[in-house]
Amino acid sequence: MSERRPYNVLFLCTGNSARSILAEAILNTEGKGKFHAYSAGSFPAGKVNPNALALLQHFNLPTADLRSKSWDEFAVTEAPRMDFVFTVCDDAAGEVCPVWPGEPVTAHWGVADPARVQGTDDEKMNAFRRTFRELSNRIRIFVALPFEKLDRLAIKHEVDVIGQLPRETGNQS
Repeated sequence: MSERRPYNVLFLCTGNSARSILAEAILNTEGKGKFHAYSAGSFPAGKVNPNALALLQHFNLPTADLRSKSWDEFAVTEAPRMDFVFTVCDDAAGEVCPVWPGEPVTAHWGVADPARVQGTDDEKMNAFRRTFRELSNRIRIFVALPFEKLDRLAIKHEVDVIGQLPRETGNQS
């Protein structure tokens, strides 16, 4: 993959309300202009989870342009051409995805759904923090890859390895 325009990255999840939204915001910040992140869902919730927004605001990440949307927006010829498409939830990984124009590199970066956690407000927010840390770690490794020195096959291998990083467990904050 050559060094040129920013790499376009699409994060997919079923509802596009938490994990994929977090990943979009993190990469747009961590990518420092080298990447332009987007997110979408197969069955979008129609709104961004308030805990995801609160966490992003806590870390001073931009939230103004974040919205829950269908992956159909990115499967049309007028859509930005994606270089990478990552599923971040196990449900979306098993679904039949649209054919993405440009044949982007794909990988599964599954993380637990913090929106499904039941319990106190603190327990729910701890789940969002865990998800944020997992995605942040993966994204930091991703943006550090020497893209200019890797061919497509090597990049595919690296993004698959990133997706296999262990998930956090427990009630860490």
